[in-house]
Amino acid sequence: MIKAVLWDFGGVITSSPFEAFNRYELANGIPKDFIRSVNAKDPDTNAWAQFESSSVSLEEFDPIFAAETEKAGHRIPGKEVMKLLSGHIRPEMVEALKLIKKNYRIACITNNVKGAGEGPGMASDHSKAEKIVEIMGLFDFVIESSLVGFRKPDPRIYQLACDKMGIDASEAVFLDDLGINLKPAKAMGMQTIKVTSAEQALGELSAILSMKLQA
Repeated sequence: MIKAVLWDFGGVITSSPFEAFNRYELANGIPKDFIRSVNAKDPDTNAWAQFESSSVSLEEFDPIFAAETEKAGHRIPGKEVMKLLSGHIRPEMVEALKLIKKNYRIACITNNVKGAGEGPGMASDHSKAEKIVEIMGLFDFVIESSLVGFRKPDPRIYQLACDKMGIDASEAVFLDDLGINLKPAKAMGMQTIKVTSAEQALGELSAILSMKLQA
């Protein structure tokens, strides 16, 4: 029986930063998905992994990421990428959170970085940061990679969420926009949903929870 719903933030509650990456690439004559390809190489030890687990600071990340991208063919300073992380809030997902909260425990597991904006949602301006804080207040728990020191897809972060909520993995549903992050959660026994759009995700979640989440 499902007792909790666990949510990624960027790419789930907000639009995916990959969309912003692609716009940046197009504007700068860089091949599509170049940034994603750099971040996918050596995913446990690359600049992005070190930054999201707080192993390096923003100042240290900037030249390390620049060196990695330059080696791959197109130099991009790390601070440039930081400007691209804040997606648009998906209001239908926020409304779903409020509905689900009435019957289930909810938590957020997010890979994030220090120094990328205001608040755990990496908001790029003060007004948006306030909205992010309000959304984060809906969750029973928020687990941030930059604070706990490890990141998805490390199984420890999913176990930490279960421990905090007092549930077994089999009693949770987890939503994320990256299959690599869903794989270990599923292996632990969670039901998983790969988010490609708000409509698709809420449709699947509605079926699992047997409750209406869309107008």
